[in-house]
Amino acid sequence: MPTVKTFLLPDLGEGLTDAELLTWLVRVGDTVTLNQIIAEVETAKASVELPSPYAGTVVALHAEEGTTVDVGSPFIDVAVAGEDPADAPEPTTPAAPAERTPVLVGYGVAEDSSSRRRQRRPAGTRVDVTPAPRTSRPLASPPVRFAAKQHGVDLTEVDATGVHGEVTRDDLERHRTAASVTTSAATVPPDADEERIPIKGVRKHTAAAMVRSAFTAPHVTEFVTVDVTPTIDLLAELRETKHFTDVRLTPLTLVAKALLVALRSNPTLNSSWDEDAQEIVVKRSVNLGIAAATPRGLMVPNIKNAHTLGLRDLAIALSDLTTTAKEGKTGPADLADGTITITNVGVFGIDAGTPILNPGEAAILCFGAIRRQPWEYRGEIALRSVTTLSLSFDHRLVDGEQGSRFLAAIGQILSDPLTLIALS
Repeated sequence: MPTVKTFLLPDLGEGLTDAELLTWLVRVGDTVTLNQIIAEVETAKASVELPSPYAGTVVALHAEEGTTVDVGSPFIDVAVAGEDPADAPEPTTPAAPAERTPVLVGYGVAEDSSSRRRQRRPAGTRVDVTPAPRTSRPLASPPVRFAAKQHGVDLTEVDATGVHGEVTRDDLERHRTAASVTTSAATVPPDADEERIPIKGVRKHTAAAMVRSAFTAPHVTEFVTVDVTPTIDLLAELRETKHFTDVRLTPLTLVAKALLVALRSNPTLNSSWDEDAQEIVVKRSVNLGIAAATPRGLMVPNIKNAHTLGLRDLAIALSDLTTTAKEGKTGPADLADGTITITNVGVFGIDAGTPILNPGEAAILCFGAIRRQPWEYRGEIALRSVTTLSLSFDHRLVDGEQGSRFLAAIGQILSDPLTLIALS
């Protein structure tokens, strides 16, 4: 006789207390296999696909799409064949979440996270989700599903033009333009004066973190304008070599490498402030964060141990990181433990900026647009490739001399990139 097992929403890492249910990928009555993806949820850090810990038949779904579910709360019931009924959990009164929070592979459980858990519904409350008429589930990437959820669009009503029959972002935008859009607050016609978008998930987390950073760390920003013509010339030469024929090599790659080299003689830029211990913690490893604009808002995934990578491996890591972020597949582990960050505003045609520190880090480098402009070169005026670098740093950790030397070192390397070969 089948035994009904209840899967509780696990802690998805770093003590997160809840998650928003974006999409159910199963319905009541469906047969699921072990580790089959059953839902997409969004935490304050990232979008996560949840695998099923059981194989069997879906009996009940305990949450509705678009709602927030607390860690440790009932998530889904699965009838498992061949189980001893004595092993089944209590059906109506689950134990305290801190004791029963399930752990999936790759997920962590924070100590005593229940003390910070916000109760949005009684622990034993069941939300029975009536299955809709069975239709084929439209194909779409997680970012497109998230955008559709934000704007109240039913993807089954969107004409799909993707290569594999999937709904693309362009398809979604065309659908929203052609019809009224239902948001979580109201129905908004395309010609309305305003549209209200709920502040939640990654965007809410980012906003709170930036406010904390701006009002906690005393920011100082310095600028330097650099002739990077030799860097651009070197990039062109490297792209023609056999070592980089299958690698996406960009100016950002050499900027990142220059930063990593400059850190060797300026280690305090790779540090953090321990308020409780009243200590400056200088990090031996460099987890290089790259600020990325994604469909779900600003994210700063990082390359672990970037200081150990050669130029080719660094280029590959940067390409993988940005691709994963744009596809909405960045996981919580990719966002954790960053030590220093680069933000590339040049890709938007912006010359410079005064970036806010990623919380817990000592510095962030802003890389502006590279422009061809008149510049003094060898005593004459010549057309050169020029960019502006700006560095924001925490003045508790880094004094003006240290910040200036670090920024100047990066600029010097980019104006004479053969230094990379000598120092790498």
